Amino acid sequence: MTADNDLDAGLPIRLLHDRVLVRMEGSEGERRSTAGIVIPATAAVGKRLAWATAVGVGPNVRAIVSGDRVLFDPDDRSEVELHGRGYVLLRERDVHAVAAERIENDPTGLYL
Repeated sequence: MTADNDLDAGLPIRLLHDRVLVRMEGSEGERRSTAGIVIPATAAVGKRLAWATAVGVGPNVRAIVSGDRVLFDPDDRSEVELHGRGYVLLRERDVHAVAAERIENDPTGLYL
C-alpha cells in the first residue's frame, strides 16, 4: 500500500469480502477526443466503460491492490461519500480489467 493511499490517510471505512473502493478519474461531464474536439456529456455513445483508481480493497480481493487502475461499467456502481469526497464501491467480479506495472503476461488460471 502506498503512503498516499486514501484509506491509510484516515478514511473511516474497512472494506469487507471482495469489495473494491475506487476514486473516479476525471469528470463525468464533457470529454475531449484525441483530436481535441469537445464531446458534450449529453452526446449519445454506446456502453462506455470508465477508469478509476483503487484506493482500498477487501480481504478476499485477489487481483487488485490499492493504486491499481481498474476498468468497470459506470452504470453498475454504488456511490459513497467519505469526508466530502465521492467514491465508487465495486465487487471484484465487476471489474473488467486491471492496469498495473506489476501485471505479468503469464496466465494465472484464476477466473472471476
